[in-house]
Amino acid sequence: MPAGDNEPHPLPIAGELDLHTFRPQEATAVVEAFLEESQRRGWKEVRLIHGKGIGTLREVIHAYLRKSPRVHSFRQGDEQSGGWGATWVILKK
Repeated sequence: MPAGDNEPHPLPIAGELDLHTFRPQEATAVVEAFLEESQRRGWKEVRLIHGKGIGTLREVIHAYLRKSPRVHSFRQGDEQSGGWGATWVILKK
């Protein structure tokens, strides 16, 4: 496809999603699609990387996770997995 087209391009998906490049207004839709695909693949736990910053993106993501029917629970990362700049999500079956 020519450069500059507006067609979506498939991206590889892994057990984590880096949200640094998304604005808070966009992030929930991206997370929703990611969690849907993660469940489809049978993953039980995934990591969302939202960064530390001032916490706006983390707050938006956590508010979404509290209401999501896909989420069993979630917790902040530990020192080895991103600390408060990352969130681990346990998905429902």
